[in-house]
Amino acid sequence: MSFPWNLYVAAVLGAAAVSALSLPLWRRWCLRTGLMDDPGHRKIHEEPIPLAGGLAVATGLIVPTLAAALFLWLMAPGYGSRILSQAAVMPGATEPTNANAQFLLRYGLNRRALELGGILAGALGMLVVGFWDDRRELSPAPKFLSQFLVALLVAASGARITLFVPNPLFHYAVTILWVLTVVNAFNFMDNMNGLCTGLGAIGAWFFATIASLQGQYLVGLIAFLTLGSLIGFLPFNFPRAKAFLGDAGSHMVGYLLAVLAILPHFYTRRHPHRWAVLIPLLVLAVPLADMVWVVLLRSSKGKPFYVGDTNHLSHRLVRAGLSRTKAVLTIWILALAIGALSYLLL
Repeated sequence: MSFPWNLYVAAVLGAAAVSALSLPLWRRWCLRTGLMDDPGHRKIHEEPIPLAGGLAVATGLIVPTLAAALFLWLMAPGYGSRILSQAAVMPGATEPTNANAQFLLRYGLNRRALELGGILAGALGMLVVGFWDDRRELSPAPKFLSQFLVALLVAASGARITLFVPNPLFHYAVTILWVLTVVNAFNFMDNMNGLCTGLGAIGAWFFATIASLQGQYLVGLIAFLTLGSLIGFLPFNFPRAKAFLGDAGSHMVGYLLAVLAILPHFYTRRHPHRWAVLIPLLVLAVPLADMVWVVLLRSSKGKPFYVGDTNHLSHRLVRAGLSRTKAVLTIWILALAIGALSYLLL
């Protein structure tokens, strides 16, 4: 089957519209409640900026997702059965209609309801963890514990990494480690206007297209919804920021990209290429490499790895003579170039 492009385009545009339209409302709420990022210390902005981005991105993702799920659940029960019967007697059909694409999505919702419910709960959980960090500046221990519990929820819901090892404890351990790593990698990259948001959108694009090319329509739709919610917020965050993601946003973006790397079946009978399991490492190479670099550098200097500094790739590009805008664009291009290599592993 080829892409049901109209559904994907609708997902991107719908999520982007909801995210963009909700942002002014969330900005006013942040101004009224004092949820602001004040200048000072290592901050480069000169006036308080509302931490509304994470809330807008979450709105852009959740509202269309619930609307689409409701629509699919309300479809007539016999509708999908007729489509499946038709597909069974027409194995040579290659062009999907909206009808059978909708049935496949509905079938996926039924089959992975528990897993998707856990993932959605985890997204809200990670948003809350970041929100409280924005509010209270959580110390490392409770912050890490909260992240761990959310990652455990995801693994328990069924979204797990196996790496061809038939051991459930291994699956849980690797999945939790992966979620924690990606969440904190994106949290680290949230250090210049648009950087984390753009990298999240780039990663979502690659996961969306890869899943769709392999006929994993539900995963592709989730990734396209993530892409749209980030695109809707990006103009408010880059090049001049009217709102920041905050820890709430960077936590949720990292979480979503971590989950999008787990959901697709990169290695299948139709695509028996074991190296395809390396696709997530290519798609997320830039934030992961940046995190490894700064953690090793801080450890070599005897500093805690969670204490921020200005040794990230973006800061080094600025010290090399680039403007902040050009530094962010350079990192986006680098992420696109490395991520494009992932198509070679399909």
